[in-house]
Amino acid sequence: MQITRQADAPDEPFDMDQGAHFDGDVRRRDFGAIPTPSGTAFAVTFAPGARTHWHAHPDGQVLYVTDGEGRVGSRDGSVTPIHIGDLVYAAPGEEHWHGAATTEPVTHVALSFGATAWAERVEG
Repeated sequence: MQITRQADAPDEPFDMDQGAHFDGDVRRRDFGAIPTPSGTAFAVTFAPGARTHWHAHPDGQVLYVTDGEGRVGSRDGSVTPIHIGDLVYAAPGEEHWHGAATTEPVTHVALSFGATAWAERVEG
């Protein structure tokens, strides 16, 4: 069994070149690898209006909203609000984006399986 305490997962910018994968201010707490092929666990905080670029995970992704209000988008053009307690499942290979509402920040736990396949910035 592996336990990572929140206090041991420092709050830091998500990556050094946020513009390559995110729009806006995005921070994370890295809880470490999930012992599956390329599994990761992060608590991610998006400032109001911040979001990922389009991306997919070969073995899927689960998001659990812990604070604030957010949005998720899919290639069919739908954008769905997400709130505290909501669980989002992106199926293996499903292209999507996620982030904060335009006026509120959001924090979610992201369990991602497989290397992230990044695509273009979300337009609009």
